[in-house]
Amino acid sequence: MSRARLASIVLAVAAVGTLLAGCERPPIDNVQVGYRGVAMEQNYNPRLMADVIAANQPPEALEPASADGPKASAVYQNVKVLGDLSVGQFARSMVAMSNWVAPKEGPEAGCVYCHNPANFADDSKYTKVVARRMVQMTQNINVNWKQHVANTGVTCYTCHRGQPVPANVWFDPAPLKHDVTGLLGDRALQNSPAASVKLASLPYDPFGPYLAGDKPIRVQGDTALPTGNRASTKQTEFTYSLMIHMSDSLGVNCTYCHNSRSWQDWEHRMARQLNNEYMTPLTGTFPANRLGPTGDVPKLNCATCHQGAYKPLFGAPMAKDHPEFGGGGAVPKAAAPAAPAAAAPAATTGLTPATVFFAVGSSALTDEGSKVLVGLASTMKTSADAKVAISGFHSAAGSLAQNQELAKQRAFAVRDALKAAGIPEDRLVLEKPMQTEANVSGEDPRSRRVDVAVR
Repeated sequence: MSRARLASIVLAVAAVGTLLAGCERPPIDNVQVGYRGVAMEQNYNPRLMADVIAANQPPEALEPASADGPKASAVYQNVKVLGDLSVGQFARSMVAMSNWVAPKEGPEAGCVYCHNPANFADDSKYTKVVARRMVQMTQNINVNWKQHVANTGVTCYTCHRGQPVPANVWFDPAPLKHDVTGLLGDRALQNSPAASVKLASLPYDPFGPYLAGDKPIRVQGDTALPTGNRASTKQTEFTYSLMIHMSDSLGVNCTYCHNSRSWQDWEHRMARQLNNEYMTPLTGTFPANRLGPTGDVPKLNCATCHQGAYKPLFGAPMAKDHPEFGGGGAVPKAAAPAAPAAAAPAATTGLTPATVFFAVGSSALTDEGSKVLVGLASTMKTSADAKVAISGFHSAAGSLAQNQELAKQRAFAVRDALKAAGIPEDRLVLEKPMQTEANVSGEDPRSRRVDVAVR
């Protein structure tokens, strides 16, 4: 065999090897998630999944603590969250958070990662201020985003996994010098392969427009003809870049969320709300070395919680053993919301009491709250004589006058929504704004609610 022929064979084998390097060798597992014939299925590589499964094992829960005894807020100074827990429960929560966030040995591990060991009431460490706000964010997720987390819930471990800073956060990208002027012109954040989009040539910042900003992600028209649809190829590419991130973060393909026959529906306000209401306001709290290249705080995306699993930690019930974070477990007696006054048994009218939650400082109904009221109004129309008492609740922290006004406006919002749904005003009784006893230690999602009780 001539050298030239041998060299050509070697080159051909190398070329084939290069082409196959991006392929996965069988067997591949297939799971059908929709109707047959519409390609609604998920494909998994068992060898790759072994590492993902190992990385998504939940920690062991600590032994429960007694709810008896004095409350943490009455014993310790400057307790602004979780103060409604007993001292034993409070200590258990602190140990759990230390294990979840700073378990390694060293001068900045355990309790002292957040606290000044000489004065635990001191707020001089930024980590303590941030941790306090993250507890409130966790409670918000578990209480107000049940349509996303259901009863499994989340805790600090869901994101941190034993690290002080979660492995998957994002910052606003530093602008490229040649993106505006020069030979290449404006590249629209494209053709700079990045891990955020699996090294594709798509825009490498899909998070800013959608998970912090409110840019419309829809690019498909909603009419039979393209009239009125102004979505461009550039917008489509930004949409694809976020979808690639979501697919990689959850370890799934497109049909996990989409019906393969219709790609129109998309809703992901949770990440946006958490970034804008909890992370961005902390910008002045973080030191410069923890900020991004443009001076912004670390923010969350799908990978922060999911880390390659279609459900974080494959659906392990993280909040079950920690009801103080708003989970699905039995809420300690001291933290239970006050019972609505003069509530009649639901069986006498066929109506069921309802609770509507609100965002921090807001009296605007959320989409989830609107759905609750639509269902209640529908039931009320079948019980023509039944009335309901509408009670707004507010925080025990801050200005009492402002809090009472906010609770009143929330009650008005619920009343007006029921009126708009066709319920006569004489069947809607407004009660005096009420304070949440469980919230004497500070902001708590349970205080941001309106109870609708059957009379």
